[in-house]
Amino acid sequence: MPKINTDAKKIEELLTRGVDEVIVYEELKKELESGRKLRIKFGVDPTAPDLHIGHAVPLRKLKQFQGAGHQVILLIGDFTAMIGDPTGRNETRPMISSEVVKKNMETYIKQAGRIIDMNNVELRYNSKWYEDKGWSFLMSLTGKITVARVLDRDDFQKRLRDGADIQMQEILYPLMQGYDSVELKADVEIGGTDQKFNMLMGRKLQKRYDQPGQSVMTLTLLEGVDGNKKMSKSYGNYIGLLDSSDEMFGKVMSIPDDLIIKYFELATDVSMEQLKINKKRLTDGENPRDLKLELAAAIVKIYHGEKAAALAKENFIKTFSKKQTPDKMPDAKIAGMNIVDALVSAKLVSSKSEARRAVEQGGVKIGSKVVESLNDVVKKGNVIQKGKRFFVKVI
Repeated sequence: MPKINTDAKKIEELLTRGVDEVIVYEELKKELESGRKLRIKFGVDPTAPDLHIGHAVPLRKLKQFQGAGHQVILLIGDFTAMIGDPTGRNETRPMISSEVVKKNMETYIKQAGRIIDMNNVELRYNSKWYEDKGWSFLMSLTGKITVARVLDRDDFQKRLRDGADIQMQEILYPLMQGYDSVELKADVEIGGTDQKFNMLMGRKLQKRYDQPGQSVMTLTLLEGVDGNKKMSKSYGNYIGLLDSSDEMFGKVMSIPDDLIIKYFELATDVSMEQLKINKKRLTDGENPRDLKLELAAAIVKIYHGEKAAALAKENFIKTFSKKQTPDKMPDAKIAGMNIVDALVSAKLVSSKSEARRAVEQGGVKIGSKVVESLNDVVKKGNVIQKGKRFFVKVI
């Protein structure tokens, strides 16, 4: 059994790096200093198959806890995912089937394994207890929390003001997420700032089931490459964990300069000391592009390895500094397709509407020629370029 790390600097990093709030800070600090092995819960509802580096922020915090010797619990909400978390929703989230949840779940676990050591994770599924619970359990659970308390949450209040519906399963959702902490006997739960209400529900329910209330750690949300909205596939501002090394590198290079330090803190393994040095370099007037090159290389290294990171950097500099086509680029079997279908099939865009928009805005080239017609057909040997960063060779 690994020894619990009670080093003061290690504890400070656990409590502060990428952390927005700890409830209760002194309480958790004392627990971490005690040397007791804590149970750290992170729950995820696998409602979508692909993860991005915004999703990786809590996984990276779990990695820190693993490094300190604590027990990480990855809770897959395969039951609650079918209901859907109402957090941040202006309308009811459609329920999804168990088949879709199962497929997403397998992909999620595989991608999470690129960040945390899955051999040292307690992997749990909340269907294991909810599928066996009956009406008596539901009556007991709902009897521990008032409706007024659940409706306190901001997103429900907004819907009530707007006259929008709130479904019964949405009212039950935070109770079910909270009860997961009772089943797991969690000491700490981590999650994004948007999960604060649900995590506090777990703390409250544990006390009502005569357990010590878990500490709650909310983590800073990571903005996407646009610098405005939180990272999300629906906003098209994400850096996917499954992106190619060149694509990942190029996306990082496109972030606004004022996000460089935040990305270093939340998305890389650089030390706290190096973070301070990087901040000073920017303050002293160093070219942000130089730090961004280091940032992009650090992120690509995590997911693709050091060699791929070096090659992606070389390709980026060659393509954008020297205006050359990269030597290496992905192939795509898209010969004979029109440009819209080709862009989608090559995964240069996520939808036909995005493809049409890119062409209409003059952002797509076949070879050196800007595509002007949506009906242009791509041929074997063509190089398609979308925007400044993305290339694919037609085969």
